[in-house]
Amino acid sequence: MKKFGIILLALLSIIYLLNPTAGIFELLPDNIPFIGNVDEGLAAYILYSCIEYVRGRQIGLFREREK
Repeated sequence: MKKFGIILLALLSIIYLLNPTAGIFELLPDNIPFIGNVDEGLAAYILYSCIEYVRGRQIGLFREREK
């Protein structure tokens, strides 16, 4: 079930990255200087973490926490 959720999160981030200027899903407007593209960067980081988790490498958001 966790893998399904991660794949769904990856699909949502792909949709967000493919449609950055539609305004429907825009979290931060791109015309704000210096922080306008932070949401696209975060979506790319989430997508990268999801891909690496599916490949078997636990880095980024889904790495194992050390106690």
